[in-house]
Amino acid sequence: MYRSAPITAALVLLAACGQPDDTAQKEKIVEGMHSSLLAEIKKLKVAAEAMKTAAPVTQGRGWDATTDAAAISDLKARWYEARTAYEHIEGAVAPLFGEIDGAIDERYDGFLEGLGATGDQNLFDGEGVTGMHGIERILWSDTTPASVKQKEATLPGNKPAAFPSTEAEAADFKNKLCAQLVTDIGTLEEQWTPAKIDLPGAYQGLKDLMNEQREKVNNASNNLEESRYSQRTMRDLRDNLDGTKAIYALFQPWIITKPKAAGEEHSGKELDDLISQGFDQVAAAYAEVSGDAIPAPPATWSAEAPSAADLQTPFGKLYLKIRDATDPASETSVVHGMDHAGELMFPGTQQQ
Repeated sequence: MYRSAPITAALVLLAACGQPDDTAQKEKIVEGMHSSLLAEIKKLKVAAEAMKTAAPVTQGRGWDATTDAAAISDLKARWYEARTAYEHIEGAVAPLFGEIDGAIDERYDGFLEGLGATGDQNLFDGEGVTGMHGIERILWSDTTPASVKQKEATLPGNKPAAFPSTEAEAADFKNKLCAQLVTDIGTLEEQWTPAKIDLPGAYQGLKDLMNEQREKVNNASNNLEESRYSQRTMRDLRDNLDGTKAIYALFQPWIITKPKAAGEEHSGKELDDLISQGFDQVAAAYAEVSGDAIPAPPATWSAEAPSAADLQTPFGKLYLKIRDATDPASETSVVHGMDHAGELMFPGTQQQ
């Protein structure tokens, strides 16, 4: 709940004693996070509704790549819009709404882990495998890299993706799979209230997302990257960074007021400088890669012990730069800085 009345006597007393007005800072962040992320959630919902509308209605047949080319192209464009909106909010939303995040953004292999050996044998019914990647897998089924298909063929319960082959499957894609995404996003919109925003959890999620950047890059070497069908994972990573920076900016005014605490080597202002430099370092690494796809990993790639030769490939250079920029053990990394800034704001709640 926001405070619209004049500052309370208790907070005045705290300020008089030289203690920062943490309560007011937290309320300001909650207000800013609620309004800014709600705007992205609304964009996500509009894009999902547009996907459902764009899905072709085919009487007496399934999809045809030529006849339905315009509709499929529109579907893909709306999917891109939805993807960007969600990647902008993923860091803060995922730890607070884990079940909804799973329904919207779980990868195919993640769904299969929960579904067991039978998997999901009906990819259009809005059950089992759902969300943006469930839709993506069908939309780009005719251009998915062979290496991705070969990898997924080894997963227990795998069902090869394809365009709807019948009128019934096309109707289900539109009215069940796409409709389920709209429903799940609507649930997120309804639940995205100030009362549900746990600031320590949201900040932890931002830090975790930056910590996961090298894992997201490395997943490409196993053909298990996020947007593997559309080959736009590089854009996912850039959107993650943009979203994290935007949400971090809400915490920034509070962080820079924090003096050096007992056991800490840096003040909030010093940590903010480190974090900002870390964001720039990650952004520079992403900027060196052109296009939406991650560079192809070398066949001999090993994240545990990459060879010198493999580290000189475009993929190896990207991985090395992101590893160094996000390594929590490195005192100059963005994750290290975010971890210690979190301790200044929320003592005892931040974890590596």
